[in-house]
Amino acid sequence: MTAIGRLKTRPEFLYVRGGTRFTTPSLVLQARRSRAGSPATPTQARFGFTATKSLGGAVVRNRARRRLKEAVRLTGSAHASEGYDYVLIARGGTVQRRFTDLIKDLERALAKVHEPSSAKRRRRPKSD
Repeated sequence: MTAIGRLKTRPEFLYVRGGTRFTTPSLVLQARRSRAGSPATPTQARFGFTATKSLGGAVVRNRARRRLKEAVRLTGSAHASEGYDYVLIARGGTVQRRFTDLIKDLERALAKVHEPSSAKRRRRPKSD
């Protein structure tokens, strides 16, 4: 079982922003391998949670974050990869969606961010 840590500082969130991204109806998941000098152990997956003001007032944003945290608590350790940092961004569907569907979205997103993408592969230039 993978231990789960937390991302807390802005630089940590900004670092993950440059990684892989997958969007579902209820959340946006960003993932990136942890830095070598991070305070977390190399085998620990770390999660950060955020909800923008466009989502609604403080009550709605806090409810969305709480739902995301609970979904990660239930399924994150089984589906997260060791040594990765993740940021979950709440969307409009985070609060309205059934919790079982929210968990399925999270599991799907965690699987998709680790799949090799054809867009990442570069073709080698032909040598004449």
